Amino acid sequence: MRISMDLTGREMRGRQICEKGTEIERLYEGGYRVASQSGQGFYSVLYSPSSDWWCSCPDHRNRTTKCKHIWAVELSFNLRKEVKAEAEARITKIEPVTVNICRYCNSENIVRDGIRHNQSGDIQLYSCLDCNRYFSLNLGFEKMKANPQAITGAMQLYFTGESLRNVQKFLRLQGVNVSHVAVYKWIRKYVRLMEKYLDRITPKVSDTWRADEILVKFRGNMKYVFALMDDETRFWIAHEVADSKYIHDARTLLRNGKELAGKRPLTLITDGMGGYAEAFRKEYWTLKAPKSKHIRHIVFDGDRNNNKMERMNGEIRDREKIMRGLKIPDTPTVPGYRICHNYLRPHEGLKGKTPAEAAGINIEGANKWLTLIQNAKLNILNG
Repeated sequence: MRISMDLTGREMRGRQICEKGTEIERLYEGGYRVASQSGQGFYSVLYSPSSDWWCSCPDHRNRTTKCKHIWAVELSFNLRKEVKAEAEARITKIEPVTVNICRYCNSENIVRDGIRHNQSGDIQLYSCLDCNRYFSLNLGFEKMKANPQAITGAMQLYFTGESLRNVQKFLRLQGVNVSHVAVYKWIRKYVRLMEKYLDRITPKVSDTWRADEILVKFRGNMKYVFALMDDETRFWIAHEVADSKYIHDARTLLRNGKELAGKRPLTLITDGMGGYAEAFRKEYWTLKAPKSKHIRHIVFDGDRNNNKMERMNGEIRDREKIMRGLKIPDTPTVPGYRICHNYLRPHEGLKGKTPAEAAGINIEGANKWLTLIQNAKLNILNG
């Protein structure tokens, strides 16, 4: 009976720690840090499916029992699982656009009526049985000489590592004769179209975000690309280009992230750059609970590494090497790669999911570029 009461007491104290909301810090998957109730330091709590829970506190090490710190993390862990399950039930689906109304009279009484054969490909034709008009509906690709498959195929090749000229050579093998400049214009046009549409969709990100910067060459001048990423889903939330690292005000980056996610993070992990501290104080710090915490001490090994951000920086670096530097600060390459990273590129760390899928946004259809472009265009037409 005494043991049972003791265990119940540990669970109650763990619940008290969990309810405070500021005592538990998630460092990485399965790794946590819990503040001592005496205020004298922290305890490490680890979880592995093979070895179960472990805590560095004397109570657990000496008695091999589930201490109050493990109870606190386990309760927090279960709460996160419940929140995640609720988020999965509210998944945003972006489905392929289907033709179901007449472009002239908005009637649904339409039928397929032949195919138009162009040099660049075939386009489906329709006829309306109400107004007797004959039309094609090439949503998002109106007045484009190349067909949607060629354009979206070019974008997929470009954002998976091919240069503009290599994309041009591939298209010629498919019978599409365009210049590498035309390919760049496609990328610029559709990246801007998709960016406006996707920035209106709120991803379901976690409460821990990471920020970092990478040095990139723009027309021979070195500039910094700043990026803000969610720790759990690896969703690339926001970015900006700056001339300098040490005097740059990262406030715009953090503000854009807060506006896109619809909330502020409870933990922001960065390096020791002074601009992050000032921006955090102005954008995320508050007297209201739960308060946001800024972690500025980053090391290469151990709990405080920034490996997830470094992995994403490596993706940007790989793209830069192919291009031998970016051309202009407002290049469509960076936002385009952000779209590719979030919505089209599966990640092994997410068990084959894209960051968008992990954040509750599913892009459906065999050609996801096509689904995004047509939904973006439809969004504009609908106001």
